Amino acid sequence: MRARSSSVADYCVRDVVTVDRDMPIAACAKLMHDEHVGSLVVVDAKGGRRFPVGMLTDRDIAIEVVAFGVAADVLTAGEIMSGNPAIAREGDDLLAVLATMRERGVRRLPVVDADGALAGIVSADNLWEVLAEEVDGLVRVMRAEQTRERATRGAEAG
Repeated sequence: MRARSSSVADYCVRDVVTVDRDMPIAACAKLMHDEHVGSLVVVDAKGGRRFPVGMLTDRDIAIEVVAFGVAADVLTAGEIMSGNPAIAREGDDLLAVLATMRERGVRRLPVVDADGALAGIVSADNLWEVLAEEVDGLVRVMRAEQTRERATRGAEAG
């Protein structure tokens, strides 16, 4: 096993489900259902590129719309999104991404390129996968050390 990069660019999901501010909440909920996602990145399009301006989660819909009986076809993504989203830059290392998630109290971050355009999304689940692989690597190191030690001691005893 060789060490891999710890840049978020290597672990983020590039196929991001996005909406614009004007999309009705009912359509957003249907899109979440159809795409099997729990959040949408709200974007503004500029020059053919998408720039994240907010996040909309299934929880936002539940506690801001459904809980109050508001008509989901009246409100738009822009009206209930969390604006000024926490972001990660493609070059950020995973520990910095984790710190941002912790500081901002979020489980998902849009990933942006050097110009601030949307490049992907990273979730706490993505980080769990990376951490699990690293822990597995540490377990393999311990096993290899034990195997080497047994072989070395066995050779010296003979």
